[in-house]
Amino acid sequence: MRKNTRHLVHCAMIAALYMVLTHLQNLLIPGSASFAIQFRASEALCVLAFFTPAAIPGLTLGTLLFNISTNALPLDFLMGSAATFLAAISMRGCRNITIKGYPLLGLLMPALWNGLIIGWELAVIIGGGFWYNAITVAIGELGVLLTLGSALYYALRLRNLDKKLFS
Repeated sequence: MRKNTRHLVHCAMIAALYMVLTHLQNLLIPGSASFAIQFRASEALCVLAFFTPAAIPGLTLGTLLFNISTNALPLDFLMGSAATFLAAISMRGCRNITIKGYPLLGLLMPALWNGLIIGWELAVIIGGGFWYNAITVAIGELGVLLTLGSALYYALRLRNLDKKLFS
């Protein structure tokens, strides 16, 4: 029972943290986390999928709640959440594949899934062509994950917080 409770608490905390950080970013830099081309700093939390399976539903729920709270289109409720879900599952699956300790393949997963899914969604909703939208979304994801995500990953690993928080 204790393990299930811990998993649920981790899931809820990750979802809440994702939503709060994204709203805070939108408050400080209006539209930066909700426009078509975005740099959502909260996406760095995706690296938590390397450390705990609770990150998968937590990130998915956080994305869904943020999108609902900002009056996004209903299609984005489904597509945004699906992209996050697939990215988190892929990251979790790639967690042991590293290059000299750096999980590059896993860090590419959000760019891949969000680029494909959100790129398609944007092409349908606002036009501009699938590949243009897919590439711009992927660039935003790569920017976040390879900078802020890498920093968070190493901060958790170097201070053994990954084991203290998620074991």
